[in-house]
Amino acid sequence: MSTHKNNTVDVQAFIDGHRVAGFQWRILLLCFLVTAIDGLDTAAIGFIAPALREEWHLTPTDLGPVLGAALIGLMLGAFIAGPLADRFGRKCVLILSVACFGVFSLAAAFAPDLHSLALLRLLTGLGLGGAMPNAITLTSEYCPQRRRSLMVTAMFCGFTLGSALGGLVAAHMVPTWGWRSVLVLGGVLPLALLPLLGLMLPESVRYLVRRNPNDALASTILQRIAPLPAGVQGFHIDEPDSQHSPVRQILAAPLRRGTLTLWLTFFMSLLIIYGMTNWLPLLIKDTGLTLSQAALISALFQIGGTLGAVCLGAAMDRFNPHHVLVAAYLAGAGFLFAIGQCHADYRLLGLSVLGMGFCVSGSQVGANALAAAFYPTGSRATGVSWAHGVGRIGSVFGTFGGAYVLGFGLSFQALFALLMLPAFVAAVAIFLKGAGRPVALHAKTQATY
Repeated sequence: MSTHKNNTVDVQAFIDGHRVAGFQWRILLLCFLVTAIDGLDTAAIGFIAPALREEWHLTPTDLGPVLGAALIGLMLGAFIAGPLADRFGRKCVLILSVACFGVFSLAAAFAPDLHSLALLRLLTGLGLGGAMPNAITLTSEYCPQRRRSLMVTAMFCGFTLGSALGGLVAAHMVPTWGWRSVLVLGGVLPLALLPLLGLMLPESVRYLVRRNPNDALASTILQRIAPLPAGVQGFHIDEPDSQHSPVRQILAAPLRRGTLTLWLTFFMSLLIIYGMTNWLPLLIKDTGLTLSQAALISALFQIGGTLGAVCLGAAMDRFNPHHVLVAAYLAGAGFLFAIGQCHADYRLLGLSVLGMGFCVSGSQVGANALAAAFYPTGSRATGVSWAHGVGRIGSVFGTFGGAYVLGFGLSFQALFALLMLPAFVAAVAIFLKGAGRPVALHAKTQATY
């Protein structure tokens, strides 16, 4: 444990010096629940789209604004929520974000027409976009460095599991109660979670100490992790204070290089992930496989992503995290190539999709941990949120760009060869980030990040 001569405790050194307490696991579990409901709500519109199209007699073109509205909302929500969380606290903005997507998802269930539904999905996306990065930030600030990547990636697995659960729920609810019932569930669950978050989720202790080194609440929180040493007169975080806004901090030296390379990584990762999520079932079905086979192989992408998140997170804690992610993105490019070549063999195709999900989707989750460890407390929420915001632009490109590229009539092999390019770019971006000098303010605790 690190203390100054005036008997103040270094918050991160205190957390690093003790085993992970039940209090910290509870924080992870609550944030896991937030991301799981976030994943269910984000994926909901895709699962109800066929029933929506049938009931309202829509064309695929008509559905475009509804499918894209939440993605645009996610992007805007991420850009807005980060600076607010660095100013007003992670817990406050996280709870407001959960309330936002709960209320507007519930309202969307009663939308009378397509335009109203698109607007309400846009507003739902604002909350979804704000909740995710703040859950990542809050979790990371209670993790010891030695387990940070694994704990953050394990928490983030809630998103992929929630997305998968959304498919199972929709399959049972839509035939019985209609497509609106899925949106009702997507609204009720986050609203039901709000009391738990308000009562059981603490504010970030690093945020509290940065605002007031003698904060009594910070002392109470740290006592729940382990007893404080006698004679403690306050707390500190081993970072220089900055008078600049969080946005200026992440774009100024020495953070600029890391910020730009993280943005590029998030953009390319989410371009691939959303392109695969939206178009893979259709592409596979067009190769001659049945609808059930296409659905099963597409599910392997989510399964691979969940496994990859946990395995790569553990590897990032043990080895240089940049090397782990570079290798994973390069392997992901190889699996993308294999998908294009193996479409005639059902088993090899399934293994290739599983491997691609493990490497690319798993690496994206790992990049969240990398971003959370890279930024100082005063700009961490902004840094993580803005990386997500830029990544959401990539998701829009993956969703709508996929439709554009398919219009060229490229072969199955050529399409997946083309998707190798963003995976290579993501690998280069992570390599360049790791090749830069460690940020001085993290030299003691996070030099490899």
